[in-house]
Amino acid sequence: MSSLRNAVPRPAHKERSQPQARKRFGLLEKHKDYVIRAKAYHQKEDIKKKLKQKAAFKNPDEFYFKMINSKTVDGVHRPKEEINKYSAEELMIMKTQDIGYVFQKWQSEKNKIEKLTASLQCTEEQPSRRHVYFAEDREEARELELQAKSKTDISAVQIPKDIKKKMERSYRDLEARKSRAKDLEKLYMDMSMQKELQKKGRKRKLREDEILNPNGKPVYKWKADRKR
Repeated sequence: MSSLRNAVPRPAHKERSQPQARKRFGLLEKHKDYVIRAKAYHQKEDIKKKLKQKAAFKNPDEFYFKMINSKTVDGVHRPKEEINKYSAEELMIMKTQDIGYVFQKWQSEKNKIEKLTASLQCTEEQPSRRHVYFAEDREEARELELQAKSKTDISAVQIPKDIKKKMERSYRDLEARKSRAKDLEKLYMDMSMQKELQKKGRKRKLREDEILNPNGKPVYKWKADRKR
């Protein structure tokens, strides 16, 4: 009988929608929606209850350093800004370490550029190997010159596609490394200048009319101090 009961088609029971008179209240909440909303509500209530218990059993003599090292901004605890956290000597040491790291990366990029340039065959330049041919007259010399040009003409040589792709990739990598090395060099020069400006001694920035070859970069001049 159960199999026959399942064979008979049953009407599909649809969920009741919001009545027309209550359309302004939005979609009609179903039981599964109520369960989700009730769970979220009870979780919030439990959190409030725990916080109230902590506040009730709090020790008034309790002390943390965060109480004096932070302040409340719009109800959020934020640490105070530490001014003069490091001394001038410590700042100078940290600046020196940063400059050393930038200089090391710059030298590393330069070495990689040199190796990559040496490994690549510059097709636009003349070949490194040269052969000397002797001709009897001008016509033979012209023929030898045409033969040499045809041998050294890269466009006439059929390069495999995989090698051509590797060469193009290597040239793109070379250009990217050159740009990166240039940026690192500029950063190293700027950091070195900032380090020198932090040292003791009276100095002033020269005007453009005082510079022999102005290039747009600031130039400083230190006053000579007599050493005792």
